[in-house]
Order: sequence, then C-alpha cells, then structure tokens
Amino acid sequence: MSQPFSGRRAAAALVTAALLVPLSACGGNDDSKKDAGSEKSGSAAPKADLTVLAASSLTDVFKKAGAVYEKEHPGTKVNFSFAGSQELAAQVKEGAPADAVVTADTKTMDGMKVDVGTPTVIAKNRLVIATGEGNPKKIGNLKALADSKLKVVLAASEVPVGRYGQQVLDAQKLKVKPVSQEPNVRAVLSKVELGEADAGLVYKTDAATAPKKVDAVDIPDAQNAVASYPAATLKASQHQAAAAAFVKWLSTPEAQKILEQAGFQKP
Repeated sequence: MSQPFSGRRAAAALVTAALLVPLSACGGNDDSKKDAGSEKSGSAAPKADLTVLAASSLTDVFKKAGAVYEKEHPGTKVNFSFAGSQELAAQVKEGAPADAVVTADTKTMDGMKVDVGTPTVIAKNRLVIATGEGNPKKIGNLKALADSKLKVVLAASEVPVGRYGQQVLDAQKLKVKPVSQEPNVRAVLSKVELGEADAGLVYKTDAATAPKKVDAVDIPDAQNAVASYPAATLKASQHQAAAAAFVKWLSTPEAQKILEQAGFQKP
C-alpha cells in the first residue's frame, strides 16, 4: 500500500535533514580550524606565554608595561628575565628558551644579529652620578670622581653602562679608580644605596627608582652619553607572532608613555 503524499513528503524531509547534519558539522569544523589558524598567525597578538630577556635598567618600567600588556591581551603572559646586556647576549647564544630581547645598547644587539630579527630602538637614556642621600660628599660633577679619597663604583667595561661611563670619563680625560666593577647597573646602584660606595655612574632612570636612598647629580649633555635600547624577536622563538606583537607594542604611544614616565627618553 503506497504512502499518502504528505507521508512521503515528511519521510523525504527527514532523509534530507539527516544528510545535511554531517555536512553542516564538517563545515563547522573547517570554520573553527580557520579561525584558530587566523588567531595563531594573524596581526592581532596571539595568546602565548612569552619570555623576554631585558636589560637590568628596564626592571621597574617593564614590570609595569608587562602588566598593562597582559591586561590588554587576555591569555598572554609576559615573563621577564633581567640581567646585564652582555649576560643576555650570552644566554641567547647558548640557546636559552626565550622569545624577545631588549638590550641597553646597539653594540650588544648587533652582536646577536644572526639570532634576532630586525631590531627597533624603543627608548633612550642618559647617565647621572648617583650619590648617597643628601649627597654627603658634595659631589657636583664628573671631575669630583677622580678624587682618590672617594669610593667610586662603576659597571664592568663589557656592560653597556660601564662602557658609557668610561666613555664620558675618557672624554673629560679623567682617571677614576673604582673600588669595584659590577656586572650590571642595578648592582652599581645597590652599592651606593648601601653606603658601600660614595658615588657611581648609573642611568638616570635607575637613580629615579630609589629617590629616598640616593641623589642624582646631573651630567651636562655635552659631557654625557646617550644609551639606546633596541628590542628584537629571537629567531628561535616558538611564538614568533606573539613575540613580534609585543615588540611592536613597545613603540606604541601607550608603551612610550609608560617609558617616559619612568624617565626614559623618546627613541
């Protein structure tokens, strides 16, 4: 006995619906894969746990910048490893698992050119003479550092701030015998903070992090050195797109404002 017309039409509709379900499901999977791929390789910052190697003088400001970046990019975590630029370069050459690097000089960055992408200078800095709070030794200029009665601490010559410091002293034909040569600028600052040194050459921004413990004696621009901070992604990074997005963000007005508030100069 044949089915009524309405019955046959209902049966056909059920068959058609059954056939469309798997086709729809397949189409949905393709779209989701496409979206996932877009997120992974698109211009918007992908989600990732990033490790950024950064110069010691960026410690405070990068912690603030990193918090802002994470808030704006949910799902992204920025982990910083701070050290002297020469130490960062050694880590990169040894294959340390990281995604980007920011040094306190272009020379160190240039020495890593086979390991990094194209660098971008994100900020500049200048030197000051850090003294004990209240400047008890009444140090007023670079010439005063040549006084053998003073305990002066400098960074080692292979450290950017140490190289800049020696550069300004040599330009003024001053011979300074440091009581110690430290591995990074924060170690120099610490010696002055603890009273283990009367003075030290540090970046302006580092002295600004300890206003209640040290005084900063300005060095005239004509006698000073300008430190440049280049940032670059690492070619060995497992998160190339995310690393590139962070490095690019460091040059945005928002990031530049954070750097400027910390005392850094525009690139």
